[in-house]
Amino acid sequence: MHYFQIIFNPTSAAELSKMPKDLQLQFLGEFKGLPAEVKNSGVGRLERGRRMLYRYRVGDYRVYYETNELGAVVHRILGKNSVKDFMFRNVNMIADEDASLQENPKFWQMIDEARRAVSK
Repeated sequence: MHYFQIIFNPTSAAELSKMPKDLQLQFLGEFKGLPAEVKNSGVGRLERGRRMLYRYRVGDYRVYYETNELGAVVHRILGKNSVKDFMFRNVNMIADEDASLQENPKFWQMIDEARRAVSK
């Protein structure tokens, strides 16, 4: 049996702590299982070079995470409206959400800022 970890960087942990407790439990329940199951259950995929980021919807939230052999690293948890606001502020978007975010360097900068918070 393989162990599975959900790792929250400081940014995503802060975002999770702002949610109501019942939604936090629902969110954590969505990520149970083996890493392959989490990888395959991702609703959306965003690629940049060799990097693969997954988007999963939990209620009105979008969870952006990467997978590895141990589990999932959650980079951001954004409310539905905050994602739409981000997209409209940074790109005049009419196309698919994932494709538009994938091509937006400001989105990746936001993800990388959360990722770098881990190493501080």
